[in-house]
Amino acid sequence: MIDTTRVALVDRLYATLSGSARAWLDQVLVEAAFLSTRADDAALSVLELRFAQAGWRCPGMADAARFLLLHTVRPEATALARLYEHGTAAERRAVLHALPHLRHLAPGAALPLVQDALRSNDTRLIAAAVGPYAAEHLPAHAWRHAVLKCLFTGVSLDAVADLAVRAAGDQELARMLHDYAAERIAAGRAVPEDHDRAFSLTTQES
Repeated sequence: MIDTTRVALVDRLYATLSGSARAWLDQVLVEAAFLSTRADDAALSVLELRFAQAGWRCPGMADAARFLLLHTVRPEATALARLYEHGTAAERRAVLHALPHLRHLAPGAALPLVQDALRSNDTRLIAAAVGPYAAEHLPAHAWRHAVLKCLFTGVSLDAVADLAVRAAGDQELARMLHDYAAERIAAGRAVPEDHDRAFSLTTQES
């Protein structure tokens, strides 16, 4: 079966990148296909290097190039965790964005990466962490706190995948949102506009 997401991404990359960048990507994707057959430290070290190089080899398209690398290599959860832990903020964000597409992973195997991002104060990581992977795998209690974390840090709730579905009829989330608003008002601080949106969703039928 042809992976249409991958094909579309390759087409966009090749239409955008310079000749030298396309040549580099060609070489790296061939190398990545070979790396997918190995699971040793040497192979992972090469993947880490190429993942980092994408930042300057594919200017403006580094996230797409990194996605293709992960999609081709299909690293297991332990290798993915090492890539995330050793990566820059941009590299970590790329890992988080790729998670919904790495279907070879056991269900929820990459949740520790999502949870780590949600403990940070980097709004780019938080926004990436509340995407489709979190919507599918994050337990209810942790997901509710992720919604609150978005409100605390100013991350738009537009970033929260399946917000309407998961928030519908969630009385515990409604209670948490009510308490959050009450604390803000008592402290003389404004309540984010997204709060009312989330609260109204909890009154909908699930």
